[in-house]
Amino acid sequence: MTAPAAGGARSGPPPRRFLLELSLVAVIVALDQLTKLLVRLEIPLHDSVPVIPGFLNLVHVRNTGAAFGFLNAVDFPYKAPVVALAAALALAGIAVYAARLASHERLARIGLALILGGAFGNLIDRLTLGSVVDFVDVVIGGWHFWAFNVADAAITVGVTAMLADMIGLDRHASSTV
Repeated sequence: MTAPAAGGARSGPPPRRFLLELSLVAVIVALDQLTKLLVRLEIPLHDSVPVIPGFLNLVHVRNTGAAFGFLNAVDFPYKAPVVALAAALALAGIAVYAARLASHERLARIGLALILGGAFGNLIDRLTLGSVVDFVDVVIGGWHFWAFNVADAAITVGVTAMLADMIGLDRHASSTV
């Protein structure tokens, strides 16, 4: 057993209980950044490529705002760094909360890992490009859902997992087995 470093902090690799979550974060970030790179290289900005005509397109758009295009049409001085700072602060808060979850709270830990991976993937875009690359365009009855990316999908699934954990779905499922 090693003694804690100065200030009570431990040095060395993260506890083993975080390996699944850290791996999930890394996979989400890598997949998100790879798909966005391919979109930037292969699809000109504002172009669209039909995948399933009338239902699914690959597009290349940029979101300078927050989630679901919030603040996208609003312009103000230092918008990119302000939005990036807000995202970084939210990411830090989520990471602190995730680190405090007990090991048996698996659904919540996986949900938060998905949220962290997605938030980090989009933060990389904000810091390097000043906007987030979105490329999945779903059309239902002529209505276009907000364009999104792998990071956004991970965040959505993560939030769904967190909500399921809050209402106790994982406890009910595991108690019936």
